[in-house]
Amino acid sequence: MRRVNCRNCGVVVEEVPWGDGKHQLTKAYMLFLARWARKLSWKETAEAFHTSWDKVCDAVEYVVKWGLEHRTLAPIQAIGVDEIQYAKGHKYLTLVYQIDAGLTRLLWVGKERTIESFEGFFTLIGTELASKIEFVCSDMWEPYLHVVREKCSQALNILDRFHIVAKMNKALDEVRAAEYRRMSQAGYEPVLKKSRWCLLKRKENLTGKQKLRLRDLLRFNLKTVRAYLLKEDFQQLWDYDSPTWAGKFLDEWCRQTMRSRIEPMKKIARTLRQHRDLILNYFRAQKLFSSGVVEGLNNKAKVTMRKSYGFRTYRILELALYHSLARLPEPELTHEFF
Repeated sequence: MRRVNCRNCGVVVEEVPWGDGKHQLTKAYMLFLARWARKLSWKETAEAFHTSWDKVCDAVEYVVKWGLEHRTLAPIQAIGVDEIQYAKGHKYLTLVYQIDAGLTRLLWVGKERTIESFEGFFTLIGTELASKIEFVCSDMWEPYLHVVREKCSQALNILDRFHIVAKMNKALDEVRAAEYRRMSQAGYEPVLKKSRWCLLKRKENLTGKQKLRLRDLLRFNLKTVRAYLLKEDFQQLWDYDSPTWAGKFLDEWCRQTMRSRIEPMKKIARTLRQHRDLILNYFRAQKLFSSGVVEGLNNKAKVTMRKSYGFRTYRILELALYHSLARLPEPELTHEFF
């Protein structure tokens, strides 16, 4: 390319429509590699097209950078926030998704799961756009709840149904494990042996053998059985449509659970009472929004990491997640080759 002596800019390099800056690859080839990098791992993409991993990385970085600069954030009706672990040693990412009815995409990636990391998202979108968000789906992680109350107070904060059920299953498994150990030490018949998944799985997902095992287990008057019945009874909450009746059911379930003398289940009841209004927001939103979409997107994020057996640096991981999940616009080419 020729060097041009521009009257306004001085001596500069001639701009060409097929290249950008000091990139050694053409725009068309970078876009071509970046599209394949969504389908394959970056290493497989490099091997398939006889190039290097670094060139694929440069192509993805170019496309992601261009997409972030040209994407349109507004309007946003509903967002979902959650964390995923990306490395050993309790290293987490905070991921914020747009979960509107017609559009689901990754909006922002933050390092760690702290108040400061989540506040970075609201700094990005600004106060005006944040004030138009109507629904926020999150789990019970207190830093997230604090930021939502401070930055997005007009929105309905909907607690994640998935995490509530997961906490209840964890409490039930804790009761089963403790009772199994106690019965084994006392020399009783091991009726709880190999019963974990019979108790944790949903009824419709049980195999024929597991159904028979569960039926036999329910004949015994055990703490595990009582905890299982409380867990199954709680599932009726999600069948309600009215927040008023759902609240009455929740209050009655918590009252019964607090009288059960099963400490792990009582701990769950105290947690539900503490977050009662946030749980009922699911019904106030007419059950239109939940974190089921967020969990599905989290799974895609984990697949992106597993596909490449992890990434060495946070910057590369961030690029890969935006490239796979953010639905970014792509640069326009002078000619279409593919």
